[in-house]
Parts: sequence; C-alpha cells; structure tokens
Amino acid sequence: MSSGFTLLLGKSGTIDRTSAAISLGMVALATLVMFVVSVPGFHGDPERRSLAELALPVAAVLLVVRIAVNHYALRRQRVLNKAADTEGEAGWPFRVALAVLGLATLVTAFVTNSLVGSLQAFASRAHLSEFFVAIVIVAIVGNATEHGSAVLLARRGRLRLATEISLASSAQVAGLLIPLVALVSWTIDPLALSFRPIELGALAIATALAGLVLAPRRPTRLGGSTLLLAYVVLGVAFYYAGSR
Repeated sequence: MSSGFTLLLGKSGTIDRTSAAISLGMVALATLVMFVVSVPGFHGDPERRSLAELALPVAAVLLVVRIAVNHYALRRQRVLNKAADTEGEAGWPFRVALAVLGLATLVTAFVTNSLVGSLQAFASRAHLSEFFVAIVIVAIVGNATEHGSAVLLARRGRLRLATEISLASSAQVAGLLIPLVALVSWTIDPLALSFRPIELGALAIATALAGLVLAPRRPTRLGGSTLLLAYVVLGVAFYYAGSR
C-alpha cells in the first residue's frame, strides 16, 4: 500500500532498481521458504509441535540471510554516499540523529500500542475476524509512521528514498521480524510458520506485481494505482477468508 501511495502522490523521479531488487528478492525468498514449511500444515493441526520444530532451523537460516543482505546493502549505500557530491548539504550530527531516532521509535511504539488496543474493541464491535484485523488494520496502523514518511518524501521529489523506505519495510518484516518471532517464541510457546494458501498467494502476488511496477527506472502513477487496486482486492479477499 505504501509503495502505491508513494508512486501515486509523489513527484516523478527515478528509483534505485538495485536496492528495490534486493528488498523484493528478500521478500520472494522468505515467501518461498515459508511456503515450504507451510505445506505440511495444509492438512492436520497447523500448530502442531512438529511444524514448529521444522520452522526453527528455517527461521534461523532466513535470519542469517537477512543479516548478510543488510551488511551488503549498508556497504553499498556507504560507497554510493561517498561517491555522491554532498558538498553544501547540511545535516544533524550522527549522535543527535541517533538520539532523535531512538526517541521517535519509543514514542511511535507507545502510540502504536495504544492504537492497537483500541482497535481490538473496534474489531469486536464491528465483527471483524482477528486475521483481517491483524493483516490489514494493525498493519496499516503499526506502519503509519513509515507510510507517512514515504509519501511525504515522495511529495517533496525524493522518490528514490521514499520507495526504499516502503520496500525495505516489507523486507524487514519478511526477512527479520517473522523469523525472529519464530525463534523467540521458543522461550514462551513454540510457533509454527504455518501460513494458509491465501496468505502465501498474497505475498507472491504482491511481490511479483511490485517488481513489475518498479521495473522501469521511472515508475508511473498508473503503476501506483495498480498497486493500490491490488491491495484493495487482497483486503476484500482477507475479509471473506476469516480466521483459520
């Protein structure tokens, strides 16, 4: 959704196709891996312990891959920044920027937690399934800061940075958050990475469609509209799919 609004509302500009390919490749790899560990859960109890045990090494490998990809991406950005002409640009000192970022993260986490709590009451009264609330509403609210930042940057003509924020967020969830949750869950209650076909299909469609829209160096507003339309269609499908 964020990428769709970024392209639709932002100014025309170029994107870093290499960076986009890295993020989309990470999501595609995570989708493929999760498909492999989800297939046994299509029949029988999808939360059985054997599936959680199967997901454990897969999550560890996916996490290692994500760390390696992050290392490569950071080194690449460092080289690009050194090669770019930054003379005359003003910016915050590193420590100040880091402190502000940390404070903003804490405030965002607190606000998000409050909003999610209020959404639970809303969902109960609106008779929405837990699955729909988690995958649509909570996802939008929880990433509101990233969505807003990406659209604001795109409106200011910084489409390259805006698209990187949108795509990196998806790659972070797929390659870092999901395997990390699977690993940490063993300290409480082992969690199986057992996704339903509709969830895996949505990931595959979203990744492929985003890749097609962002393939040109200069994406268009039509591409942004296409991504938003696809999101609406998937949202309707999630609504009727209900919880497991």
